[in-house]
Amino acid sequence: MNIVISGSGLFTPAHSISNDELVIAFNQYVDLYNAEHRDAIAAGAVTALEYSSSEFITKASGIKSRYVIEKEGILDPTFMRPRLSERPDEAPSILCEIGVAAAVEALKDAGRKAADVDLVIVACSNLQRAYPAIAIEIQQQLGCAGYGYDMNVACSSATFGIGAAADAIRAGNARCALVINPEITSGHLDFRDRDCHFIFGDVATAVVIETEEACRSENAFRILSTLFRTQFSNNIRNNFGFLNNSSPETRDSSDKLFKQNGRKVFKELLPLVTATISEHLQKQSLQAADFKRFWLHQANLTMILFAAKKLLGREPSAEEVPIILDRYANTSSAGSIIAFHLHSRDLKPGDRGLLSSFGAGYSVGSMLLQKR
Repeated sequence: MNIVISGSGLFTPAHSISNDELVIAFNQYVDLYNAEHRDAIAAGAVTALEYSSSEFITKASGIKSRYVIEKEGILDPTFMRPRLSERPDEAPSILCEIGVAAAVEALKDAGRKAADVDLVIVACSNLQRAYPAIAIEIQQQLGCAGYGYDMNVACSSATFGIGAAADAIRAGNARCALVINPEITSGHLDFRDRDCHFIFGDVATAVVIETEEACRSENAFRILSTLFRTQFSNNIRNNFGFLNNSSPETRDSSDKLFKQNGRKVFKELLPLVTATISEHLQKQSLQAADFKRFWLHQANLTMILFAAKKLLGREPSAEEVPIILDRYANTSSAGSIIAFHLHSRDLKPGDRGLLSSFGAGYSVGSMLLQKR
């Protein structure tokens, strides 16, 4: 049974923050912090905070701007997080709202209606609640049949979700699936941390998965093969969870937001990524040169280009490895799907593409696709 990605959708928030805007707010916070702790800094008990700069951000990441759900709170040096009011239980949650927007576009792209869908998977890094599942809420909002569930494999959630949807269809448990990746990453980012305050942006993506036989889309991609790997690591971690309430002394500690050891991640994760993809290609008797497009996880420009060069054995072209990181920043699970959504329609029938994710866990997802 051939399974295809028959449609994709993208929700982009209305607000964008440039590096310059972010740096101004961060440096204002640095001034406030250093002034408040002046005596302790002079005594050597506290380390003074350093300024950030747009040049530092671009050099470290390749990011120039990012979209966010809410802008003013992030740029307020006394607050430095998105101001998002809690909604009543009767109202759609924010993840549901942006997930539905992306799903509606994906369904239109696939030539499908919500009533055709009998499986909804919400796959993302940062779920806003434990239960009920955001996927079931979206299922209800759209009017889909069947069942739904949430899953989290951090930045690899989208590829793992697509794999799970394809498996469900092959097993006869579903006919048509929506895999949705709503990412409000600004809510788990420490905007007071110079090493990571610039990394993430908000977005939502969605794809429709169904059999090739039932597909109506002119821009569908056959899923040739998938390969997934995980390996435990603490180098990318977020300790926020319901058990924090049982330890109020540390409930608001900085480890309840995104933390990473960037150097170790680069050193350890990239070899796992390239080895996994190389193994995948070898198993299918294919080479990187057989692929027209590489939709890679949009985490960091150096990481993207390093992985592509390692696979191809040469510098990749901009056409081969599309970059959306510069304007969207790292959008966690949604990054490679954004690249796919924006840079797939020019491929011709028979062209192959590789969709890959990698991130916390560690986790790696590799998907070999071919244009119908």
